[in-house]
Amino acid sequence: MVSTEDVVEKGFIGLDLSKDCSTEGGEIQMLTGCANAKAGDCIDGSETGSRRNLGIESGNSPACATKSRCVGLETPSCGSKTDDGSYCGPTKVRCDRSSCHNGESVLPASRFVKQAKTEPDIEKGASAILHVSLAVEGLTCTGCETKLFRALSGIPGVRNLNTSLVLSKAEFDLDDQAGPIGEVIRAVEKSTGFACKRLNTEGQELDVLVDGDAEAFVQRQYPGGIMQLCAVDKRTVRITFDPTSIGARAVVGSLFGVQLHLAAPRTSSDLESGRKHVRHTAWVTLLSAGLTVPVLVLAWAPLPSRPIAYGAASLALATAVQFVIAGQFYVSALRALIFMRVIEMDLLIVLSTSTAYIFSVIAFAYQAMGRPLRIGEFFETSTLLVTLIMLGRLVSAFARQRAVESVSLRSLQNQTAVLCDSEGHDEQEIDVRLLQHGDLFKVSPDSRVTTDGVIVIGATEVDESMITGECLPVEKHPGSSVIAGSINGSGVIVARLTHLPGHNTISTIAAMVDEAKFQKPKTQELVDIVAGWFVPVILVLTIITFVVWVAVGISVRQQSAATAVITAITYGVSVLIVSCPCAIGLCIPMVIVVAGGAAAKHGVVFKSALALESARKVSHVVFDKTGTLTEGRLSVIEEVILTDKELATSITLGLTSNSKHPVSAAISSYLQAKGVKAADTKDVRSITGKGVEGTYAGDVIRCGNTRWLQVQDFPEVQSLLRNGLTVFGVTIRGQPLAVFGLSDSIRPETKFVLAELKKRRIAISIVSGDDAGATNALAAELDIPLKNVRSRCTPADKQDYLKNLETEKCTIFCGDGTNDAVALAQADIGVHMSGGSDVAQTAADVVLVRPVLTGILVLLDLSRAAMRRVVLNFTWSFLYNLLAILLAGGAFVHARIPPQYAGLGEIVSVLPVVLIALQLRWFKRNYESQLH
Repeated sequence: MVSTEDVVEKGFIGLDLSKDCSTEGGEIQMLTGCANAKAGDCIDGSETGSRRNLGIESGNSPACATKSRCVGLETPSCGSKTDDGSYCGPTKVRCDRSSCHNGESVLPASRFVKQAKTEPDIEKGASAILHVSLAVEGLTCTGCETKLFRALSGIPGVRNLNTSLVLSKAEFDLDDQAGPIGEVIRAVEKSTGFACKRLNTEGQELDVLVDGDAEAFVQRQYPGGIMQLCAVDKRTVRITFDPTSIGARAVVGSLFGVQLHLAAPRTSSDLESGRKHVRHTAWVTLLSAGLTVPVLVLAWAPLPSRPIAYGAASLALATAVQFVIAGQFYVSALRALIFMRVIEMDLLIVLSTSTAYIFSVIAFAYQAMGRPLRIGEFFETSTLLVTLIMLGRLVSAFARQRAVESVSLRSLQNQTAVLCDSEGHDEQEIDVRLLQHGDLFKVSPDSRVTTDGVIVIGATEVDESMITGECLPVEKHPGSSVIAGSINGSGVIVARLTHLPGHNTISTIAAMVDEAKFQKPKTQELVDIVAGWFVPVILVLTIITFVVWVAVGISVRQQSAATAVITAITYGVSVLIVSCPCAIGLCIPMVIVVAGGAAAKHGVVFKSALALESARKVSHVVFDKTGTLTEGRLSVIEEVILTDKELATSITLGLTSNSKHPVSAAISSYLQAKGVKAADTKDVRSITGKGVEGTYAGDVIRCGNTRWLQVQDFPEVQSLLRNGLTVFGVTIRGQPLAVFGLSDSIRPETKFVLAELKKRRIAISIVSGDDAGATNALAAELDIPLKNVRSRCTPADKQDYLKNLETEKCTIFCGDGTNDAVALAQADIGVHMSGGSDVAQTAADVVLVRPVLTGILVLLDLSRAAMRRVVLNFTWSFLYNLLAILLAGGAFVHARIPPQYAGLGEIVSVLPVVLIALQLRWFKRNYESQLH
């Protein structure tokens, strides 16, 4: 038994991050860390920050600060929360959200919370980090996105801010300096006028229909496993729960004492927000058109002359259009000007429509007083202008929405699932949202696989082309993994669920693609500068246009001052409206969105927009050897035992049985197939780039590469090296026990891919931790010069090699993730060869969902195609604005754009940009057919 004070005071003293912190076993809910961690040691979602224990500072050394996980800690460790709100105490803790293990004490939650609140380190002033995702309604143009970005970036405590016009979302990290998240959202809504809603990033959500008032339902006490209740509308409640402690069917069943019913399924936040914006804009446009048509009839139809009556009716209708329809532009422009000190596109609309409207009101007043002006009122100009602006925004929003939907991977997710028993009987069709851990589901022929799983009954072939880009069906049998969204062939299979729909391969890839959409390539920096100056420049050009036409009217055309001013106003209004920064702002984001979807359908996932931009300039590709250029399925060719065979093999299996390194896994499988029993090894740990170390009967035992073991000069080792084999040694107390010679086969596409790279004059290198004999033999077979080959490389050696290539335009490092993290980070573009549902477990810039090297060629081709369309978009946007402003400003004597039609400018400018980007939807590459 241990007290709360012991946990808080002792913290993580004595823990080794590399041994004691991992990503298995569940998340710690509060901030945790490890005392001996160094900057850069945190892995897979952990952050480096001040070392903390339950929110209490306990040292200056950096450590895992958030979302770290720990397994098997021997000393006081984590504050893992249990169902009843208490926390796991120390003593061999395995952290998860639902329970404590191994008989450790359970400590009251209140005591931990009290400690966390009453003993902060004031001198350090460090605070908790909260990651926030917001769905934002009302983003219509790049000016809106700029306004949102400035509003959020101006709030103290907001870090790592990213915004996306196309996704209508914002993401950022928030610390305690910013105050409660609710206040932050209200401040943003006040300064921008946008509606912001926080998106849940933890747990699983269900929308259910309740009898009675939803607000009253959410006030009840939360049952175990429920994280949050939120009223969506009068009858719909959004339930957030922990799927590892309670299933979805239990939530809608008897958990709340009543039977709940699922509400209609929701789409993803970006699609939902986009559809809502399109619907709203459509209704406003229809209303504007309904008010504008009568004004046009009164102005242009051959009606009896009743100027006062027609003018009064037009005034009423134009006033409704100006303040009901165009009122949103006034609010937006004034908010941006007052709160953000930004001149945006809406201000141009306000100035132009107000000018036309106010002049018409004055002209009508003179008409009513019996002193009509030489040029009468033209209410049709202001009303038609507003309506065409709304029509342009509607078409632009609809085109953007359809483009986003067309490349959305989430559409591959089935909406129903067929549950069954272990024999494939007792079928029951349910909503896919009700799946839970432990379920068995049946997949019929020619239907989509519901979610990720492992086959328990049946054999079939599966088309995974929509997920991995694999063009040929893949044979599946019991024990094989199946991927959500893939299409079953002719067989009937029963699979055991491994990932819930919200966390399966489709969701993971879609989230990674969305992450890339938030990223802004370097080219976007230039675009942002141009867009930022665009509106002020247009205002200056408008003033110049007005002054020039007043001077031309008076001095050249001999017009009266009033006539010249009115004519100049019409030209100025045209210039204000016809210019469009939206097309410039969408040049890159639309291409990134569509290219990301097209790449994902080829099994290539961009996690960084910068990678998509830079890949076309690649001049050097560096490959890891094992598992990248080769299959990674090594087989033991020779076994040399140097002492007692039973002892040597049992120790070897004891060291390698839990290692995921390809060499260790091959040795382990080989020995297990021979019936060897693992020795009782202790303190086994991996040494990155070297091997595995542990103890047996008090003696230090090691296995790994022969240089680390210092046995490379033994005759038995040299013999294996001369044969071009990968050599794996085992020692006890520094004395060799056994050596193994392993061989690997080259991937079938390797030679083809390398030949294609050479055709494109791209240099190729191999860096490997393997022995020189095996590495050089592979290089000779692949016709790679030895000057570009490095063997016996540690992770640091790989990093140094890539640093020496900094003179190259752009470098790619491609590895399978084993000991490659440093190299992936060092290269300009890190490419991780993944597999199936493990796509999220990498920090690379690009992930090949299916581990096939042709993805490198797809990456290069798509980058070139995408950047060509960016250039086309920029060219179109520049030419449009140049010609449109010249036409509107009257630069051409016999051609001009009247002010009432200038509102069509948004359609003419934005639609081609969207269509040019959308061409990437039909991007196709099928290199594997050339292999076959």
